[in-house]
Amino acid sequence: MTAASGLVVVDKPAGVTSHDVVSRVRRLAGTRKVGHAGTLDPMATGVLVLGLNRATRLLGHLTLTDKAYDATIRLGATTTTDDAEGEPISTAPTGGLDETQIRSALAAFVGDIDQVPTTVSAIKVDGRRAYRRVREGEHVELPARPVTIHELEVHRVRLGDEGVDVDISVRCTSGTYIRAIARDLGAELAVGGHLTALRRTAVGPFGLDQAHTIEQLTEEFTMMPIAEAARVSFPSRELGQAQAGDVRHGRQIDADLGGITALFAPDGEFLALYEPTDHPGLARATAVFTG
Repeated sequence: MTAASGLVVVDKPAGVTSHDVVSRVRRLAGTRKVGHAGTLDPMATGVLVLGLNRATRLLGHLTLTDKAYDATIRLGATTTTDDAEGEPISTAPTGGLDETQIRSALAAFVGDIDQVPTTVSAIKVDGRRAYRRVREGEHVELPARPVTIHELEVHRVRLGDEGVDVDISVRCTSGTYIRAIARDLGAELAVGGHLTALRRTAVGPFGLDQAHTIEQLTEEFTMMPIAEAARVSFPSRELGQAQAGDVRHGRQIDADLGGITALFAPDGEFLALYEPTDHPGLARATAVFTG
């Protein structure tokens, strides 16, 4: 079993679950200690960030709040899952739609909005995942949640009488459901809508340019060492020997930090994540990664 710790950025293929990818990477890496940051539906492809060994603890602290997607919305039909994998619910003619109308409706989604998650999400309702309740025939209603859509770019609108396809790119906060955008756009235009394609292009600082397919990882397993991952994801600071010793034991140190910061020993070893305290000039441990 490997003791190496780091991140693996996977370009997830369609038709497999995020757990399937974790299982495959466990076998390739020779360790059971593999976790992932942010699930992708089986239909979706793209960036899935995995942590190995000690780096599994890093996943929860990574600044992965912003995500980016490329997607295709089909207007003119609704489904049980708000995407192409669900059963059709209703259809409507789309010959009356024009591109200006569609672009205007999508522009209204940009900014801080309250979004009702799709009912087949992984959100827990009374301790059980919403999608499990829906699959067992329960009627699930989820409350709206605040999300931020930083940018929504419309690339192409393909008009038709029996369906309209809209290609978009979205940059948003974690917790935003692109399927819900498709659903809500269809409702706004009174024709229904669902998602037919979804590709995640970035999770925090990690993009497709750093991602490897399962086939590539099978041929040559590539991992970003935990120290490099910490430097990519957080502001960093080098420590002297005395402070490094304190940090190894999780003690507070004299340091003026602007936020969560990755701290390193003089030899470059990644020691811990620290954050400011309520007292100016003092910092405390968020997570220690030595030992």
